[in-house]
Amino acid sequence: MADFTTSTTTKSAIRSLAEPLADVTAFDNLVQGVIASNPFQCVTYNAKGVNHAPVERSQETYTARVIYQDSDANIVGLITIRAGTIAAFTAVANHILADATVATTLGGTAARDSDSEKYTATLKCHDQNGEIYFVDFARDLVRLSSYSDEAIRSRVETWADTVPALN
Repeated sequence: MADFTTSTTTKSAIRSLAEPLADVTAFDNLVQGVIASNPFQCVTYNAKGVNHAPVERSQETYTARVIYQDSDANIVGLITIRAGTIAAFTAVANHILADATVATTLGGTAARDSDSEKYTATLKCHDQNGEIYFVDFARDLVRLSSYSDEAIRSRVETWADTVPALN
């Protein structure tokens, strides 16, 4: 029986943040900043007849929690909202916060649990050497994955060192 042999070696690296990003605006500013400024020196490419930007969002998810507390500050209810865009995340959370019927039914006052919010976005990057790699942003970490050239990690790390929120 034939054995599998390694054809490529891909790596991943994680930077855990000392403090989570403050809110969804700070998170989006960070991600949009990478897309707009292309600090990793990525290049445009064409795949299957489709032109791609050097850096593009490949997926994103935003999660909010609304808790309901009784008069003794005990949690009597919880609603989790997961959305694919910041606009949907914000609109649905605000709608739930304003829904008096839900609050009355659960027997508590609605409040946003901002400390429990989660945000993720994955950027797909095309390196000058032809590699496609991913930079995943979460509220508390940045992950670089599917790269093999150490120069890619070095560029991402050098950029991250210049961003105060990532140190």
